[in-house]
Amino acid sequence: MNIEEIREFALSLPHVSEDMPFGPDALALRIGGRIFCLMDLSGHWQFYNLKVDPDFSLDLQERYPCIRPGYHMNKRHWISVDLNSAIPAEVEQSIIRHAYNRTAMGLTKKQRGELGFD
Repeated sequence: MNIEEIREFALSLPHVSEDMPFGPDALALRIGGRIFCLMDLSGHWQFYNLKVDPDFSLDLQERYPCIRPGYHMNKRHWISVDLNSAIPAEVEQSIIRHAYNRTAMGLTKKQRGELGFD
């Protein structure tokens, strides 16, 4: 998937917002105010970062050479995924959905209720 496809898919998930808290070239996708995906808009970096379960991260890194520990992120909880990789789009979408759900489950009970997760 390319950067626009990733952005469009993530924004299609309920209650996702986007902003640029780290400058004009870094797009953050959030659920309940928490970031689950970071992308570079400058074109300098050819990957994006996702927040994932640590065990799932290891599994993904073993299966796909285009997935590695998150660049400039907590290596245990974040992965970097190459743009336009050989990962099937359905698999890539399921990883994005996992990042979204994992982040949503880390919200407070009140926030989850307000967003319809409980």
